[in-house]
Amino acid sequence: MIRGRFVIGLTGSIGMGKSFAASCLRKEGVPVFDADAEVHLLMAKGGRAVRAVEAAFPGVAVNGSIDRTKLGPLVFGNQEALSKLERILHPMVGEEERSFIARAARSGHKVVARDVPLLFETGGDKRCDITLVVSAPAHIQRARVLARPGMTEERLSQVLAKQLPDAEKRRQADIIIPSGLGKRLTRDRIRQALRGIRQKGKDYGR
Repeated sequence: MIRGRFVIGLTGSIGMGKSFAASCLRKEGVPVFDADAEVHLLMAKGGRAVRAVEAAFPGVAVNGSIDRTKLGPLVFGNQEALSKLERILHPMVGEEERSFIARAARSGHKVVARDVPLLFETGGDKRCDITLVVSAPAHIQRARVLARPGMTEERLSQVLAKQLPDAEKRRQADIIIPSGLGKRLTRDRIRQALRGIRQKGKDYGR
């Protein structure tokens, strides 16, 4: 939580439509910090994490950026290696997030959002004033994810094993945003949530 700012925690399991929900928030004027996108930037050419990740996992840097096809097999399913990678990336992502929120504040925004896939799993919900969980029926989630290039049943199972079950995320959520009944309903629920947030008082208005 940040004094004078209302922080929304946006999360949802893989394939639940979180990216669309984030785009709805942006269209409503809410700055959204995308943790996954920041990780990509950190490991892209010229990114702050490239040197450290290459030092920890020799051979994964190609032409000045981290090659995810080389890094992925080293950390996926290997908790020790994944923890090593997270120790490099998480502090950097945290620094970028704080800078993002500070810039939003200077621009006059009273409401900001943190888009974090593993929000509850990492305890990140404790740094939010309200949590929004995007959810869809399991069969829709599965169809969405398996339509992605390179995705398999096995890989999907491995990803889901790292995430809290959707039912548990919905139980912990302050607000549930449905994404399996059409984009219009999702947009309407986002707008409804924001109306409630902005009605909490002038300190949390946009």
